[in-house]
Amino acid sequence: MTRTIRKSVGIIGLGIIGRRIADHLRHQGLSVFVWNRTPRPVPNFVGSPAELAQTCNYLQIFVSDDDALMRMIQTISMSLTPHHIVIAHPTVSPDTMREAAALVERRGARLVEAPFTGSKLGAEKGQLVYYVSGDEAAVNEVRPLLQASSKAIVDIGAIGDASIIKIATNMVTAASVQGAAEAMAIVHYSGIPLEKFADALKQNSSNSGTLDLKVPRIISADFEPHFSVKHMLKDMQIANRMGRHFDLDLTVAGATRDRLLDEARQGRGDDDYSSIARRFLPFVQTPEMAEQQPDLFSPRPAEVPHESPEFVEEQLA
Repeated sequence: MTRTIRKSVGIIGLGIIGRRIADHLRHQGLSVFVWNRTPRPVPNFVGSPAELAQTCNYLQIFVSDDDALMRMIQTISMSLTPHHIVIAHPTVSPDTMREAAALVERRGARLVEAPFTGSKLGAEKGQLVYYVSGDEAAVNEVRPLLQASSKAIVDIGAIGDASIIKIATNMVTAASVQGAAEAMAIVHYSGIPLEKFADALKQNSSNSGTLDLKVPRIISADFEPHFSVKHMLKDMQIANRMGRHFDLDLTVAGATRDRLLDEARQGRGDDDYSSIARRFLPFVQTPEMAEQQPDLFSPRPAEVPHESPEFVEEQLA
């Protein structure tokens, strides 16, 4: 039976970002269909990813990690045709993105790689920044879809390259928040109000949009997730694997990963990743953490042996 593919957009994954992207596309007057693992009472919710692919020729995928992306690509692959363009938004390893693209292309369809930065607030305001890679014609065809929820689209290159850029920028983002948390601890234990630090940082060349957002939230102990511990941890895991591949000692990325891993082990994987500040600042800690926190100025205990990268990988599996 001949299938008629309508010029419509399918959204796979209605989490913090996906549902807001769907809203922006609807506001542009586009026909939007959606699927989520947990059913949602939203317009045009379909019964399966395959049904979504049979209904829409543009498919935007918002899932959490490498395994989820590959499972979704495999699920929809038999429904793909040369009419389809798959837009893959997860931050994953470049090898995974290349594998996903190869599977899509076997069906005659095309894949555009489009990880993004901007998180929850950026998605709400339509101010995301997309890093895009893929076939130039395919990228240009889906550009209007990405413009509906973005303030900028940065063209990167071949499939896999955008993932590398996203991981690299997240390394800087995570390290800056880790550094700010440590700096705030010094300020706090010196008896200076943290608001003074925030005021000074705004006039400092090291300030950034990330710190403008995160520092006030750390001060107010607001760890509502905009980008979660578990997702940043996954990205730092990828970064450290890439570092080992290139025989690089990624000291800062490794330390940041370890702090995030501490948070995840304490059951706080769904909190915002800025919650790593709890390690240093007693007023943002739970009572249980405060009891376990040593005096920062007491003699240091014996060093705990550093966990091997292999052990950390097992903990994250």
